[in-house]
Amino acid sequence: MDEAAARALDAQVTGCASSHQRLLQSLDSLTDEQCRQPSLLPGWSRGHVLSHLARNAESHALMFAAATRGEESEQYPGGKPVRDAAIENGAHRSAAELVADVRVTIYALEAAWASATATTWAGHGIKSHSDGSRVPIPVLVLMRWCETEVHHADLDLGFTWREWNPLFVRYDLDRQVMAWRARKPMGMTVLPDTVQRLAPNERLAWLYNRVKVDGVSAPDPY
Repeated sequence: MDEAAARALDAQVTGCASSHQRLLQSLDSLTDEQCRQPSLLPGWSRGHVLSHLARNAESHALMFAAATRGEESEQYPGGKPVRDAAIENGAHRSAAELVADVRVTIYALEAAWASATATTWAGHGIKSHSDGSRVPIPVLVLMRWCETEVHHADLDLGFTWREWNPLFVRYDLDRQVMAWRARKPMGMTVLPDTVQRLAPNERLAWLYNRVKVDGVSAPDPY
């Protein structure tokens, strides 16, 4: 890993850990009733979002552990059906149980980051629940930061995309613009002018289909 990549990784680890703490603070007074209420994600309660955040952290720790052994692990062994069932099965627990699960899995993941070796960082994980692609282990940190920031806002507890960490937005905007372009035919890979004129947070929120822009078709949902 070159020096620039190492600096970026350090910034992302620090930034994601800070976002973890901000998420946990939002959950301090969460009630059972609030967990049953809808999130901003269609068909998901807040309990579903929290269950997903916990299982996502757990899945990342699994890939880190495998990479440390010089192996590659699927993010969710068994694929999307297993992932979806785990989220659904955990979504209906009490607020105390859901928040404890989020907290425990966050600290297990951060421990995996702290104990990662050169072998770990040179490894890959496999996104088995989506396209089965191999993902370099360092990229997982930004991906987890994304999960934390975006789904924190999806909980609809007062934190919105307007409060997304500016450094997260800077890193992830580049990644999401590249992904958007990759889905477009040749010659149609420039963001619409209206979108390009948006502030960075709003532009990223549009790419995640969290805000609508008049006259512009919505991108693929995240």
